Amino acid sequence: MVIRSVVVSGGVSQRSGMTGPICCLQSPLDARSGRSARNAGFGVIFATAIVSIVASTAATAGLPDFQYLRASYRPSEALWLDRHGVPLHSARLDRSVRRLAWTPLPAISPALQAAVIASEDQRFLQHQGVDWQAAAGALADQLQGTQRGASTLSMQLAGLLDNDLKAGADGRNVVQKIGQISAARELERSWSKPQILEAYLNLAPFRGELQGVAAASAGLFGKLPHGLSQGESLLLAALLRGPNASAELLARRACELAELMHARVGCAYLQGLAQQTLAQRQSLPDANLAPAVPALLPLAAGQQRRTTLDATLQQRVLQALQRQIVSLRQRNVNDAAAVVLDNASGEILAYVGNTGDEASAAQVDGAAARRQAGSTLKPLLYALALQQRLLTPASLLDDSPVNLDTPSGLYVPQNYDKQFRGTVSVRTALAGSLNVPAVRTLLLTGTTPFFKLLQQVGFALPRDGDYYGFALALGAPDVSLLQLSNAYRVLANGGRYSATRLQPGKPQWQATAIEAPAAWLIADILSDRAARSVTFGLENPLATRFWSAVKTGTSTDMRDNWCIGFSRRYTVGVWVGNFNGEPMWDVSGVSGAAPAWLEIINHLHASLPSPPPAPVNGLVAQQIAYLPPVEVARREWFVRGTQQALWQVSESGANPIRYPGNGSIIALDPDIPPQRQQIWFSAERSGEWWLDGVKLGQGEAWRWSPVAGKHRLQWRAAQGGQRSQVQFEVRPAY
Repeated sequence: MVIRSVVVSGGVSQRSGMTGPICCLQSPLDARSGRSARNAGFGVIFATAIVSIVASTAATAGLPDFQYLRASYRPSEALWLDRHGVPLHSARLDRSVRRLAWTPLPAISPALQAAVIASEDQRFLQHQGVDWQAAAGALADQLQGTQRGASTLSMQLAGLLDNDLKAGADGRNVVQKIGQISAARELERSWSKPQILEAYLNLAPFRGELQGVAAASAGLFGKLPHGLSQGESLLLAALLRGPNASAELLARRACELAELMHARVGCAYLQGLAQQTLAQRQSLPDANLAPAVPALLPLAAGQQRRTTLDATLQQRVLQALQRQIVSLRQRNVNDAAAVVLDNASGEILAYVGNTGDEASAAQVDGAAARRQAGSTLKPLLYALALQQRLLTPASLLDDSPVNLDTPSGLYVPQNYDKQFRGTVSVRTALAGSLNVPAVRTLLLTGTTPFFKLLQQVGFALPRDGDYYGFALALGAPDVSLLQLSNAYRVLANGGRYSATRLQPGKPQWQATAIEAPAAWLIADILSDRAARSVTFGLENPLATRFWSAVKTGTSTDMRDNWCIGFSRRYTVGVWVGNFNGEPMWDVSGVSGAAPAWLEIINHLHASLPSPPPAPVNGLVAQQIAYLPPVEVARREWFVRGTQQALWQVSESGANPIRYPGNGSIIALDPDIPPQRQQIWFSAERSGEWWLDGVKLGQGEAWRWSPVAGKHRLQWRAAQGGQRSQVQFEVRPAY
């Protein structure tokens, strides 16, 4: 509605009028009554008296101007937007009232505007804040014992803006009425008519806690204000006179208003609509896509913030999880979570903490909850071994039963399928997620260096490496899906770490956590379908039509199932399980989380290519062969300086170190001078001896003068690249 003309009434000029469907409303009720002429004459006398009183009072102070009111208006909701500005999630923070975003007048149904003016202030466009004719009629009726309201929209707005003018339980007293009149005239001098109507519709209470037209239309009809029909508009206008009116009374008032306006809406229809409207409230349908976000990005009531999330992708990820949970319901799987990260920026593109109505506990954020990592930590362990030059992708590891001494007893790791494959390469061991080779790799790297690496890639672990012991290799620590996904993003970014972000901005890169050649080699192994087929077969949900690197994991007793993987552009992490900790029934990484992961990453690359990354500096390719041929000859990649063409298998295939045994405790003899005490390291064949990272020498045996403390002893084959390690402790003489 646009201001077009100046209206003159009673010899006093008005600054504004209003055109449109409501510009020509008259006062039909007064026109049809025989009281119009009488009230008009009485109104002159009444107005003269009141004006003299108002003129004698000080002008109302403290009323804001329109622009300040709009700027200071605060909804009761906080609103989170996606990266494109689309409403993603809203949360009500002010429980005293339900007030949505301010609605401009052009965004409010013309039918509602017309109905409100007809119901509350029929001469709104003609008066200067006070309808003296209506006031005189109300006074005359009151003298005859009949109650009749005469407050204009301007007067009602003044009462909404000034707490001192708000009506009490017994209504407004004389002083408040006079103040209300003064405030209304003051508003009319500085505000336009459209501004007054717009402010009134945004501040007026409609029913219960619903304040303003946006909350009323959403809470009662489940729609935005511009979509209100004439029948709905009549009901809302009728509610202004009695916000807590019954359905019968509301329908009767709406019917009277329809007759006044000559609206083509039947009373029977209004009665049915009133019954239906007051029986059930609705809410806006498009603002509940990310219930976990408020805890990650807190806002105050009235605030809104743009996030890095994509509403369309968020919905797609949620649907993928819901479909997978439905398919796994018979296997006692009830919950799932997923995140999607942009590799370059660290922006969180999708964050689904649970499956909504399908979840066992809709309040739990499964993407932030800490669960046992399982085999998903193995790529980081092997990356450390490659970085330390202890292993190469071609190096041989023994996949056979092993008993490891620990302070709490023997630790006997086993593979997922309870089978052992003998001598295997690092590529096969990692791609096939074999457990025993991973434990043997941890013996090489040591628990402390691996624990430090986990910290460098973003894991905040409450315990040190010694607490987890050998189980650190098999994912004993509890981690979150978001942390785990970002750790894989480190591999996707060539070993560089930066924190994830929920708000737009530039990534804050920290020191390189993993050397680029090692990170590239791990990504190459995780993308190798042939190497993965040893455990999973060639056809499985981990295989994509574009380049991707992926790893699954399952925690103890099948309580948690993971699938984490990345393409050139995105990292996707999926978890399935039960929030209450119940084990799943016969669910692995391939059957649990992987199908949802595949659906999500296929969607992301529906039209986006993902070619294999080019080899980084510091890598060389070498044709290799094994003797005996435990694996087929192939072209392999190496960190420069570690390449080797022929790889020879140990005769026994077991740990060649004969003494000391892993976990041995050696006590020094107090009766023998320290310089005379010796320890002999022995192996089944000649090789290099390394102690605590320092080369001692070469041979089948080596004599060493013991030093108190914990030590790491390594044996490295002169040919074939086999490496073995034991940890032992020398205790001082007491």
